[in-house]
Parts: sequence; structure tokens; C-alpha cells
Amino acid sequence: MAIITISRGSYSRGKEIAEKVATKLGYSLLSRDILLQASEEFNIPEIRLVRALHDAPSVLERFTHGKERYVSFIQQALLEQVQGDNLVYHGLAGHFFLRGVGHVLKVRIIADMEDRVGLEMSREGISEKEARRILKKDDEERRHWALSLYGIDTLDSSLYDLVINVREMEVECAVGIICQTASSSPCFKTTEASQETLRSLLLAARVRSAVICEWPGVRVSSEKGVVFIDVEAPLAQENKVREQIVGVASTITGVAEVRVNVRPSIFP
Repeated sequence: MAIITISRGSYSRGKEIAEKVATKLGYSLLSRDILLQASEEFNIPEIRLVRALHDAPSVLERFTHGKERYVSFIQQALLEQVQGDNLVYHGLAGHFFLRGVGHVLKVRIIADMEDRVGLEMSREGISEKEARRILKKDDEERRHWALSLYGIDTLDSSLYDLVINVREMEVECAVGIICQTASSSPCFKTTEASQETLRSLLLAARVRSAVICEWPGVRVSSEKGVVFIDVEAPLAQENKVREQIVGVASTITGVAEVRVNVRPSIFP
């Protein structure tokens, strides 16, 4: 069994493909739920957060360490959901958050611009010129969002295991390719090692979410219950910072040991 992440642009048939893959395999489908949880965390109407995904990450700048908190929360929320396996996730850089997990099949769906323009015109009742302008703007903003928040370029094919162009391919054919790859390839079978990687990622994400507001630049990883934390702080506060972080991290369920590396700040 596997976890499948599907990255897509607007009007690329990616959402439709994700839904059909989930149905065919009997997997759970996840996307909008993460947005709903994030909007509650930030205490803003969901629609404003949805618009932010298209308009740029500027809305997060209104919150103290908004960008760092948002990324941390989304990562934890996604990792909480995928622990059970057998899931299709589309949207919000799932392939980025699940890097290193062996049983994750990372898919990118691309479509011909002319086909996308036609769909936009039909669904929105607008001219070809306006549809093309909207799509180009949307593509640029989605790419900017990923670069700004996650430091990844969604157009980089090396991020994916499969890149499927639906220009001359029926949706059902794309669905078949994904399902066949996920269900028959030994590369994407869940193993104890890959499951342990997933558990370690979740534990690290929980700890990071717990300390991110106080130490926004913190880096956290974990391995079999041991949590490794790297943080920058003034040299004079090294012991105090270490003690505080250990105190917070130790309260997280599953943490067996906390190791903190405090790097001296360049400026006091």
C-alpha cells in the first residue's frame, strides 16, 4: 500500500485524477481538510487563506513569524493524516513534506496550455485572452508560493516519481498509470523502515510546532524517539535556551530524549 501525492496546476485535470485514483484504489482523499485546520489555527476566515494561496504569501506576514508557523502547522497536520497509509493527497506541497518516505509515490500532472485555456473559458464564461492571462498569473503565483514558503520549484521534474502530461491522454489512462504504479511496484510498498521514517517526521513536526513561536528559525529532526534540535541564540543565553527547549520538547508524547545544539547568534 502507498501514499500518493499529486501536484497540479489549475485546470490541469489534477483534482479529477486524484479523486478517481482514490476511488479506484479505495484510498482516502485529502486536500481541503488541511486548509480548514490551518484557517482555524490562524483565526482567519478560510476564504482569506484560500485566496492567499493564489495571491502570494503576503497575508502571512501580518502574523508574528506567520510564514514559519504556517509551514510548521501544515506539515504537522499532513503528517498526522498520513500515518494510516492508503491515502491520496493533492495540493500544498505534499511531496515536499513527505520527502524521504519510501512508500510515497510523487506525481505531477501537467496539461497543454491551450486545453487549459479552453476549460477556463468554458467554466468561467470569459474570453480567450482573459483566460490565458488568468492562467499565466495563477501559474506564476503558485510557483512563487512554493518557492517562498517551501523553497521548491514546482516545475522541477526531479521532485516527482511520475510526470504525466494529459495533453493527449484520457483521464482514465492517467488514473490507470498511477494506480498500476502504486499497487504493483515494490518501490512504493510500505515497509517497517519507511513507516519508521514517517513516524520520525511526525514527531519532529510536533516538536517544531511546539517551539516555533519562541524560536522561529529552529530546525528539528528525530530518530526512534530521539529528537535533535538546532537553534540559534545569544551565547550568554545558551544554557537557558537549551533548558527551555528541552522542557517544552519533553512534554510531547513519543519523545524519549532531547538533544539541543545552540549556535551562537551573530548579533546579541
